[in-house]
Amino acid sequence: MGKMALWGAAGAIGQSIADALRAQGRPYRVVGRSLGGLKAAFGNDPLAEAVTWNPEDAASVRAAARGVDTLVYLVGVPYHDFGLHPVLMQRTLDAAIAEGVERIVLIGTVYPYGRPQTALVGEGHPREPHTFKGQMRKRQEDLVLAADAAGRIRGTVLRLPDFYGPRADKSFLYSAFQTALAGGTANLVGPIDVPHEFVFVPDVGPVVLSLADEPGAYGRFWNLAGAGATTQRALVERIFAEAGRAPRFRVASKLMLRLLGLRDPFLRELVEMHYLLTNPVLLDDTALRGLLGTVRKTSYDEGIRLTLRAMAAKERMPGAA
Repeated sequence: MGKMALWGAAGAIGQSIADALRAQGRPYRVVGRSLGGLKAAFGNDPLAEAVTWNPEDAASVRAAARGVDTLVYLVGVPYHDFGLHPVLMQRTLDAAIAEGVERIVLIGTVYPYGRPQTALVGEGHPREPHTFKGQMRKRQEDLVLAADAAGRIRGTVLRLPDFYGPRADKSFLYSAFQTALAGGTANLVGPIDVPHEFVFVPDVGPVVLSLADEPGAYGRFWNLAGAGATTQRALVERIFAEAGRAPRFRVASKLMLRLLGLRDPFLRELVEMHYLLTNPVLLDDTALRGLLGTVRKTSYDEGIRLTLRAMAAKERMPGAA
């Protein structure tokens, strides 16, 4: 397979895919808005080619897609501006098709499913998003699958649950890892005793590469489940125990999110998706495992140890914040 482009590469999932490409010795392109950010994340990797894009400039988008065979789409947008998701996807698809890109893999979320109607949610579960954010994510998926059905580009979607791990500073669990290492009180969003699942970020990259390389993966979407159902409380207690500290945390309720949201736009937007903590979407990835065979999933115990070790090492690095 030819060169792969990681579109919106600088986040934790993008870096996981880059790690997997590096392990295979495969050259790749990282695409983002800031060359400085790309250089900071990938500048030490001779296999990585850093390219910027401006989604407002069609020529810029086409230039970023030029010369690659597979595009992995990881672009994030501000939480208060989710209407951009289908807009940016359409612009990227148009550019990729014009440049002859053969395949696109969208890294998606559970949002398009809406409230779960079954204990485990497989790909056959209805996509009935009741939130604006879910509707925008569904429109984004539909654009990819429609382009595939029309024969314009091969397209597939990989849906992920919440995640944690090194560099995953947007995880619900990140505050617990920070305070377990440095002391203090972790900030959590409750309820924290409802079943939930998390995927360990370093496990995602190899799955994405296997999916992208599999001809039978295209024309539909796939679930990647976490390492099993657990709870936020169980994981946070395990994080603190591994760090040798007694657990200390405070839990924000939905009402508290509304109050805090008066000053914090992100928390205000989080209220809309709070149902995922009270009515969690637990993914069934039987189909993905049937397609790819073995899908490695790091246990929560091992993932917690590895995350704490990586974060502690980063803190010891000269110049680390």
